[in-house]
Amino acid sequence: MRLTYIFTSLRLILRCIAIVILAPVAVALYYGDYASIAPFLTPSLISIVLSFILKTKSDTFESLNDIKKSEALCVVALSWILFAVISMIPYLYYGLSPINGLFESVSGITTTGASILTNYNYPKAMFFWRSMSQWLGGMGIIVLFIAILPQFAVAGRQMFFAEAPGPTEDKMTPRIRHTATAVWTIYVILTAIEVILLKIAGMPFFDAVCNSFSTLAGGGFSPNAISTMGYHSTPICWIMTVFLFFAGMNFALMYKIFVNRKISFVFKDEEFVTYCAIILGFSLMLGAVLYLEHSYNFIDSATNAVYQVCSIMSTAGSASADFALWSLPAKMLLFLLLFCGSCSGSAGGGLKVIRWIILFKYMKKEIAQILHPNAVYPIKVNKTIIPPEVIKQIIGFVLFYFAIFVISSIAISLLENNTLIGVTGSIATLGNSGPGFGPIGPMGSFDFMHPVSKLICIFNMMVGRLELIPFLAMLHPDFWNIK
Repeated sequence: MRLTYIFTSLRLILRCIAIVILAPVAVALYYGDYASIAPFLTPSLISIVLSFILKTKSDTFESLNDIKKSEALCVVALSWILFAVISMIPYLYYGLSPINGLFESVSGITTTGASILTNYNYPKAMFFWRSMSQWLGGMGIIVLFIAILPQFAVAGRQMFFAEAPGPTEDKMTPRIRHTATAVWTIYVILTAIEVILLKIAGMPFFDAVCNSFSTLAGGGFSPNAISTMGYHSTPICWIMTVFLFFAGMNFALMYKIFVNRKISFVFKDEEFVTYCAIILGFSLMLGAVLYLEHSYNFIDSATNAVYQVCSIMSTAGSASADFALWSLPAKMLLFLLLFCGSCSGSAGGGLKVIRWIILFKYMKKEIAQILHPNAVYPIKVNKTIIPPEVIKQIIGFVLFYFAIFVISSIAISLLENNTLIGVTGSIATLGNSGPGFGPIGPMGSFDFMHPVSKLICIFNMMVGRLELIPFLAMLHPDFWNIK
């Protein structure tokens, strides 16, 4: 692993961070909140200073073209850690402790949506940054920088797949930079459309921007203390439901539909069909439970059921109602969804639907081979055979995922003396889906938790967003062969 390559990449990324973190300054100036300039100017200056500190004698951007996979993994991991720490600085200005500031920062950039806030008496610039940090993290900060930095035209390929290492590597265009640009173009257009629709539906413009940032990112932060429920509007719920659904979709699939003008692509994609089937099935079951066991009418039952299912499937975690108060059957349905995740290539997190599809096909194959041991049963997705090494990686990934979930659940349960907090808090943060149940429910807060519990949740959020791969790579001794 060559430090020159890593430092050069980080210098470029730090310069970009220095620019994007200044966006809330415009909001502060617009609202005449001059005290909110320093909280964002300071981390911007720190980013610039760090970019100069990392300069080396042999620093040339052209050298990035032959960056290795291990170096790309290191750059991605360090970039997210740096972004988290720099994003934490504004929260310190607003009175949050370092650990609470880091928790809120990591929750934002990983689009988890779990919050430590207990009151919402903060300037608009801070709420804008909370939502914007989710929007930046939703499509991936590396993907953004590949799209805007010509220096990553070639080296970006390794980093692109290191940041979002799904079981399939969808490449929409011949050049990876064009792919990154296409992804962000769709992302920006959908965000703008949602802002307009929410404004038409009666949501204040500032709230419309913040909620659109969080929705398309599969996040969950809202400037409203009680999330989407605070707007008391069925049309707003349905608009956000549609865009939560989009957030959980594969953006490569969206691009294919847009370019080829053929909606039929969606019906040929196994992951998307399964994604829709899960949403439909759980929405029907949850809607029936809400209608029969709660005081909701038919419209409210359907609205809250579909909204909450799409919110958790896209790992957004925003809420149209306080589902922590729902009956046990309703909460059990939502708890099962926490283990599902969104589609690969989406803004959402979690285990991803495609991994479950491949795992179930693998189990079906193993059962068939008990009866027919000499038969060959290739595992196919979208008529493409999945290589055995990919299946092994998926099985390994799932085993590590559940190992981390079990260990963090036990640790947090012991620290908090509460199994419900330990189990739901662990899967909610590892799956980047935000709130859990009980005190850490959609209207609750993680603020009361033990500092060590918060650190475990922070680790879970980072590992969950980067899908374990960069962190697992760091466990191998060869990774640290520094040159």
